[in-house]
Amino acid sequence: MLLPPSRAQLRLVTLNNAVPFVGFGFLDNAIMIIAGDYIDWRLGALFGISTLAAAGLGNLISDLAGVVLAGYVEAFAAKFGIPSPNLSLEQYDMRGSKIASALGRCIGIALGCLLGMFPLFFLKTESKEETDSTEEHQE
Repeated sequence: MLLPPSRAQLRLVTLNNAVPFVGFGFLDNAIMIIAGDYIDWRLGALFGISTLAAAGLGNLISDLAGVVLAGYVEAFAAKFGIPSPNLSLEQYDMRGSKIASALGRCIGIALGCLLGMFPLFFLKTESKEETDSTEEHQE
């Protein structure tokens, strides 16, 4: 009978899955926020696009960038030198390994998404309505 992975091996499974997903979450949120804001402020008024439509289009751009950048994110994550858990294919297929893998991905994507919100520090905070009403009063 094959032994299940040890706690140390499961921690490595979690860590090996978390690191690349920090990168994915970071890029996904940062690109979505920047693209969505640009679409909202620049193209929204021109084409009558709602803020939610701009967010959806920003998400589309972010997802496309994620597909293109996936190999680079994984290569960058590999440079961290996190040791392999040295599990067999059967051990990777065990319930504990699957849970550790999913947990690592969830932790990684959550942390990456939170870090990827940094563009919000640099965006204008006034709403489109405030800008529109200010422009109307100036005319």
